[in-house]
Parts: sequence; C-alpha cells; structure tokens
Amino acid sequence: MRLHLSIIALITMGLNSFAQSQSAVIEDAVKKDTDKFLAIFKDLHQNPELGFSETRTSAIVAKELKAYGYQVTEGIAKTGVAGVLKNGNGPIVMYRADMDANAVEELTKLPYKSTTIAKLADGSETPVAHACGHDSHTTWLMSTAKFLAEHKDIWKGTVVFIAQPAEELILGAQAMVDDGLYTKYNIPKPDYLFGIHAFPLPVGMLTAASGVRMAGTDQLDVTFYGVGGHGSNPQLTKDPIVMAASAIMQYQTIVSRAIDPKNSAVLTVGAIEAGKDNNVIPEKALLKINLRWFNEKDRNLMIEGIKRINEGIAHAYGISEEKKPTIEFKGWSYPLENEPKITEVVREALYPLVSDKKMLLDESALPSVMGSEDLHHLVIDNEKKDCVFINVGVAEPKRFAEAMKKGQLPFANHNGNFEIDLAAIPYGSKVAITSMLAIFNKK
Repeated sequence: MRLHLSIIALITMGLNSFAQSQSAVIEDAVKKDTDKFLAIFKDLHQNPELGFSETRTSAIVAKELKAYGYQVTEGIAKTGVAGVLKNGNGPIVMYRADMDANAVEELTKLPYKSTTIAKLADGSETPVAHACGHDSHTTWLMSTAKFLAEHKDIWKGTVVFIAQPAEELILGAQAMVDDGLYTKYNIPKPDYLFGIHAFPLPVGMLTAASGVRMAGTDQLDVTFYGVGGHGSNPQLTKDPIVMAASAIMQYQTIVSRAIDPKNSAVLTVGAIEAGKDNNVIPEKALLKINLRWFNEKDRNLMIEGIKRINEGIAHAYGISEEKKPTIEFKGWSYPLENEPKITEVVREALYPLVSDKKMLLDESALPSVMGSEDLHHLVIDNEKKDCVFINVGVAEPKRFAEAMKKGQLPFANHNGNFEIDLAAIPYGSKVAITSMLAIFNKK
C-alpha cells in the first residue's frame, strides 16, 4: 500500500514538475515576443476593416503564418485565411479568430485609436472601430501560431489556424465552409475547435464554462413599400414610415405574449432607414432586425409573428399584392455549446493563470448569455464538432473595480468606449497557448 502511494506521489510530482516547466517556457516565449505583438495589435486596432473587407488584416495574418512555416491558404470566402502545420501523430485542433470590426465611431483617447471611415455598398460612409476586441483575437492567434511552430517538442498532431471574416455579420464561418474550406481547399477537418473572445472583465479573470453558452441569432431586413408624395398631402400617399413604426411596436408583443416566459428571447430593431427630406413621404422604409433565441420553436414563433404583423399592416393600409412587405434573411447561427469534457480539460489547465480559482468562472457562476457567435458553424456539419469557446478579461483592473462600485461594467462590446488594456495582449497569448497545449496533450 505504501509503495502504491509512493508511486502515485512520484507520478504527481512529475506531472507538477512538467506543468511548471511548460508554464515557464510559455512565460519566457510570450515575454520575448510581447513588443512584437503589442505593435501588431496597435496596428490592427488603428486600421480596422468591416466584414468581408479585411484585406489588410488577412494579409498581415498570412504573412506572419508563412514566416512561422505554416502552409497558408488565402482568399477563402474573400478574405479568410487558413494556416496548417503538421507535427506528427495526434489530434487535429482548429483555432479560430475573427478579424472584422464594427461600424462604430471610436470614442477612446488612445494614441492609436481608429479614425477609419469606410464606404458601404450603398455609397454611404461610416466610422469603423474594433469595438468588440477582434484585433486582440487576431493578435492572440498569431502569437499562439508562432509559439507552436517554435516548440514542436511539447505537442504532437496537426494545428489549423483560421482567421475568419465577417463574424459580426454572422456569415463568415459558414461562408468559409460553403466556399470549400474542407473540399476545394482541403483544410483538415478538426477533432476539436477552440476559440477565445475579449470580454469587459478585469485582466486576470477568465471564463471557461460548458454547455450552451450563447444564443442563436438571425439577422433580417424587413422592407415596407408605400406610395410616396408631398408631406402636406398625406391623404394621397400610403406612408411606409407609419407602417414601419406600427410594426416596431407590434413586434415587441411577440416576445412578451408568444414566447414562454420561462424562455429567453430577444427581438431588436437595430436600424430604421427611410426617406431623405423633411417634407417628402418616401416610397419605402427598411427595418434591420436582430433575433436571439435558445430553441428553434421560439425562433420560428418570432419569424412567423413578424410575417403575420407585416401582412396585417399591409392589409390595413390597403397595400397591393405587388407591394407587400418583404423579408431578407441574412446571417444566422445556432446557439453555441461547449462540449463538457474538452472544456474541463481547458479549464483545469488555466487555473495556474488566475490568482484565485474564483477568477475562473464556470457554468455554476456564469449563466449563458444572449450574445451570439458563429465559429461553431465551421464544424456544425462535421462528424466531429467538439468545441470550446472561452472569454478573457481585457479591462484594466482598477478601472473595472471603479465601474463595479457604480454597479456597471467599464465599457460594453460594440460601444465606442470599448478599450483593451495592453496587459491583456500577453496575458491572452498565455491563455491561448496554454489552452491549445492542453487540448493537444489531453489524456
């Protein structure tokens, strides 16, 4: 019995020694490259690009991956990049980072803040900023790729890095698959998919929770068509703005009166586009709608409710058949679910990177959120689809603490004040590298 316990003790000591040695290697490598990747991060932050327009960003990723010795494929779904490195027998692990920015004006006072203005397809212009942290995601991907290429002795298998376009549009992941990610481009199908996202928690706090983590989503445009005319003679028109306004108010009753109160769902009208002049009633009005849901029954209830409301309004206003409201379905995704076993592997590996176990939130401390993601659509149709998606705190700790005293977060995603503390760049690199090694070396 004593011999048995001694053997266990020796094995445990050996494992602890190996873990400490590996942590030291990661620490040294990240420290050595901190200046390099801080410069890359600032450059990406200062030069944001919208979905499917990430030509500059993807070129930087491709150049770095090639320099590290990866087999690189560019131009997948316009701007997507894949880098593959084979290192003996072992699992195939895919790491995805999204590259696109938001149509948001940056309000920070950073010396490297974005002043970018982008022209949209309709000819209009919009300020652009990385208000969701995708610049950090892309930086962490490159940092992890460099480490794995330089330390092949501590992992075995095949790593696939995916720099994905258009996550904000909820289109990019599926677009890469539809463009032939696994067929035309012959990128290996992964055994595991890993992703990481910036979150307005303090640097040093992580989340790694299993189960359903994020809601499903739909992006759809509803257009009401009317009869335009002079603002002084509304009786000679059929006003699409009034129709759209009525629809907006009626839509809100779908969730409050059609969805089971025990379920969570959101219907948001994020934009209204109609008319140009004060005294002109326009021909049409566009509503840009976003849905969030956790089951397809609720999703269908919302979509069918929108259709019925549209049809009722059109009938009430005497709209002819050829001018009935239309719906254009755009990006969408299923709810994101973290596979419990691989999530546990990653979570256990990350404990040494937090000062207190309470700083690493799991499913018991962190409920699922109404935010959505599309990275799992990279594998959703594959035979193997185990996924783990974690969050890394990026807020300066003192700023976070001051905000919490007021009962709020220091900033929100998709807000012009979103700001990543520079300490989060090397910290996030250590988190990503540690997670990937844990997946490769899991027993």
